[in-house]
Amino acid sequence: MSTVTLTAADFEKTVTDNDIVLVDFWASWCGPCRMFAPVYEKASEANSDIVFGKVDTEAEQALAAAANITSIPTLMAFREGVLVFAQPGALPPQALDQVITAVRELDMDEVRASIAAQNPGQ
Repeated sequence: MSTVTLTAADFEKTVTDNDIVLVDFWASWCGPCRMFAPVYEKASEANSDIVFGKVDTEAEQALAAAANITSIPTLMAFREGVLVFAQPGALPPQALDQVITAVRELDMDEVRASIAAQNPGQ
């Protein structure tokens, strides 16, 4: 599966309706973003069970602001609707593969318990 363009209109639904969603926040003028794009695209083709989304921070400024994007590219990973990874910077293929493997191997019951412990009463 190739990458999909995400907008403010479909971002939340995409994240909540899919088990694993990776999101690349980028802009056309950003050199590191352009370098990361083929790595991200190749990973999307090798991992058809994961949604690989792209958010153009120029076109989706409000969405980028809501996601607290301060540097691009920024990669975010969501698992079962929970943000489990966020890091600015272009990743080499091996590092992206490591992120994908780590997200797949997460124990989401443990993650939710940790979140609940950090936010008592919510």
